[in-house]
Amino acid sequence: MCLSIPSKVVKIDREEVTAVVDTMGVKRKVGIDFIADEVKEGDYVLIHIGYAMNIIDEADALASIETYREILEIMDEEQKRRIIEEDDNCSAVR
Repeated sequence: MCLSIPSKVVKIDREEVTAVVDTMGVKRKVGIDFIADEVKEGDYVLIHIGYAMNIIDEADALASIETYREILEIMDEEQKRRIIEEDDNCSAVR
């Protein structure tokens, strides 16, 4: 299951058509093929199967992140582990 947690773009590599994003403190490399012409550092994006699919409004992104934090607070460790393992199936193909 892909959660599409908003992720902040922290670095862009235009040659490789990739970006490093920060997803609630976890940094990873994603493809930006679909939004390469518009995306810039500091933007919030939604990721699916390792690719940033669209840019979203910062206020909406921060509200979503806060909701995810609230959900994580009420989950037990086993539930968190399962969610992380399932989300790993959505990693970049690169």
